[in-house]
Amino acid sequence: MGLRFHKTIKLGPININLSKSGVGFSVGTKGARVGRTAKGNIRTSVGIPGTGISYVTEKSTKKKK
Repeated sequence: MGLRFHKTIKLGPININLSKSGVGFSVGTKGARVGRTAKGNIRTSVGIPGTGISYVTEKSTKKKK
């Protein structure tokens, strides 16, 4: 297991995520967010706040040959 680094900067509804992989961001509220990961993938998250129940999908933006 390797060392991980992650820092989130919150600016209202926008989160800027800093990690070893790069910079990502997300926009939304506590129950629903859409963002782009440091690797360029698009991540959508929907959940029930305070319960720990959530559904997350991630789609690659890389073009297949």
